[in-house]
Amino acid sequence: ELVFYKEASLGLEAQLEALSQARKFIFMEYHAIEDRQSFGEIKEILRKKAEEGVEVRLFYDDVGSIGFIDPKFVQELEEWGIQCRIFNPIVPMVNLFMNNRDHRKITVVDGQIGFTGGYNLADEYFNIHSPYGYWKDTGIRLRGEAVGTLTLLFLEMWHAMDDSPVRGLYNYLPRHWDRYTGQGYCAPYAYAPTDGFPLGEDVYLNMIQSATESIYITTPYLIITDEMSRALCLAAKRGVDVRIVLPGVPDKTFVYAVSRSYYPRLLRAGVRIYEYTPGFMHSKQVLVDHVMAAVGTFNLDYRSFYHHFENGVLLYESPCIFDIADDFHELFRTSTEVSPDKGHNRSLFTRMKQGALRLIAPLL
Repeated sequence: ELVFYKEASLGLEAQLEALSQARKFIFMEYHAIEDRQSFGEIKEILRKKAEEGVEVRLFYDDVGSIGFIDPKFVQELEEWGIQCRIFNPIVPMVNLFMNNRDHRKITVVDGQIGFTGGYNLADEYFNIHSPYGYWKDTGIRLRGEAVGTLTLLFLEMWHAMDDSPVRGLYNYLPRHWDRYTGQGYCAPYAYAPTDGFPLGEDVYLNMIQSATESIYITTPYLIITDEMSRALCLAAKRGVDVRIVLPGVPDKTFVYAVSRSYYPRLLRAGVRIYEYTPGFMHSKQVLVDHVMAAVGTFNLDYRSFYHHFENGVLLYESPCIFDIADDFHELFRTSTEVSPDKGHNRSLFTRMKQGALRLIAPLL
């Protein structure tokens, strides 16, 4: 069973309900956690569940959470009986792997319910405060056998931190998953920089190249390889309706400028580009031909495709794809379409500036 949440606040509400019903274990893995209002509600539930004897594990990225949590955050949770691990901590040693961050967003409850999507557990994702206008993000809930993949992904990362063996694995994989008779298919997947091949980019390329009618994409950043750019351009040239929605208000001005340097080639090929007028677009999803979709943590940039640990869910002919399609059409109505003229009428200075920005794109 799949449920798509067109707003992060709706996903959080569902997560709070699921967490409050946990009986065996809770696994949570996030890039960023902010110990304020939104996570405060979660933390209180985790405390109560730990008191009840539920196994609670929390895993977060050190860089992603800088400035968001107190140094005594972990100590407090561990005193409550909550297990915590930090991914790739900056202290005590900076190393060559500092550039590889855990960008995944996973919650698993009792091995039966799972959540993922674009949002972290910080107030700005839920518009509790809005430094970049309205923050647009999405998520998805899974129930049933597919949750087993999310459980395994979490345990793999958890034990990778100290090279410890995974013991009692089958204690976390139910003997019998709740059965759902809904239509369609669901396949959670993940990428790690150690894999040796860019699975996230390959999934997107495969979807784009298989499209016959439409390709809709949301991403906060657009810093793509020539292969991805070429695939999008070729799709538009063969008559596919290709649309990309990016932020109208950026969170990183410099990265925003680099993203815009990719506009001209795409616009000239017939790709339609929108900028989300109300604020910052942070959701990461792809919809192809209204029958196949991907929702997860992958941005359309080098970091997600090559440097970060990421995860997503691939959907095919699932009823929730209609909800994803509705979300896209609402975005097109509330966003400003970039004029195709921007793909042609560029001054020499603009072309030189954009060319220079592209040189450093793989580093961003």
